[in-house]
Amino acid sequence: MFNKTERLLAFRYLRSRKKTGFVSVIAGFSFLGIMLGVATLIIVTSVMNGFKAELLTRILGFNGALGIYPDYGASMPLDENLIQEMQAIQGITAVVPVLDGQAMITAEDNQSGIMVRGIRETDFDKVALLQKGYQGDNIVNFEGANIILGWRLANRLGARVGDELTLISSKANLTAFGSMPKMKSYTVLGTFDSGMSEYDSNMAFLPLKEAQKLFGVKGISQMEIFVEDVAKTGDILDTAFDKMPDGMHLYDWRHTNQAFFNAVEVERNVMFLILTLIIIVAAFNMISGLIMLVQDKAKDIAVLRTMGLSRGAVQRVFLLAGLTVGAVGTLAGTLLGLLFCYNIDSIKNWLEGLSGKELFSAEIYFLSHLPAKVDLPEVALIAGMSLALAFLATLYPSWKASKTDPVEALRYE
Repeated sequence: MFNKTERLLAFRYLRSRKKTGFVSVIAGFSFLGIMLGVATLIIVTSVMNGFKAELLTRILGFNGALGIYPDYGASMPLDENLIQEMQAIQGITAVVPVLDGQAMITAEDNQSGIMVRGIRETDFDKVALLQKGYQGDNIVNFEGANIILGWRLANRLGARVGDELTLISSKANLTAFGSMPKMKSYTVLGTFDSGMSEYDSNMAFLPLKEAQKLFGVKGISQMEIFVEDVAKTGDILDTAFDKMPDGMHLYDWRHTNQAFFNAVEVERNVMFLILTLIIIVAAFNMISGLIMLVQDKAKDIAVLRTMGLSRGAVQRVFLLAGLTVGAVGTLAGTLLGLLFCYNIDSIKNWLEGLSGKELFSAEIYFLSHLPAKVDLPEVALIAGMSLALAFLATLYPSWKASKTDPVEALRYE
């Protein structure tokens, strides 16, 4: 498309000279603008993708992709037949009955309101997220008056494995002296790390029978259903719905967390649009730089035209000059963005050590580390968009260069 002469002229015009140094500086800023715009867009979209994927993994790894809840009331009976029917459905890995309730926990002079989840001793290992992050005594001992705390909660209370804690239930006992809150002491069996500060700071697990005694409930609050592939939740939902008995409802994660994930998706799209403006500004900077280059090289263009260089060749020279800046900037930005994403935790730790401040607070962003998920098709889309904007930015300056009149340019020479 570009012959040797056109390439030689284009690259020569991009190199800095004493008289055209300012034009080269503008070309350099255009390059930096495109590089930083592409890199920033790749980094932010990758972090948003990782944030959404990590939240989805943590939430569904903790609560299950599907849930069976009672139509009315706070509890429902523990139906072993229903559990077996659900586990027989292809794609379902586990069905875990749980009982949720609120309580006050005290340890020496520390106390905190928490969410307590009762779970059967044999089901704790079925929740992969808990099994992976568990630390403490053998989980086989998870029975009787034992409790498992989120590690952030344990640190806040100053509790260690083997310590005695007291739970105060909102369920009151009627005595001769009036209503008295139900209290019981438990031994810390261990801690869990789910990777989500919301759970690690406010959750504790009790054996299901102990939770039923504490809250004065005979049944359970819901059944959590874990699936092998989240993408097939819809198909599993249709199959499981046919097996549901009267008085119970089946919900999937898309309904229970829809508002939250919609908010994350909207934020991601808005950030994409805002950061695209960086590349657009760099493209406008490229336009101004090329127009100044055309004006500066007007006499050179006129001489080349008198020597037989066609209008099309002149247009291609400046088109190549602009595309070179856009292509090199896009390539450098893509490499910089990918390098940043694949080393994001190391860079975050380095910046925190340099500034002495926490840049990614787990309490604010829910997750205990900064995630990044690179979507290669999306990276290709960003690079393609940058190249397209660079191409559009070169059209007018190159067309203006091809319209240079040799007679007018050399009239006073």
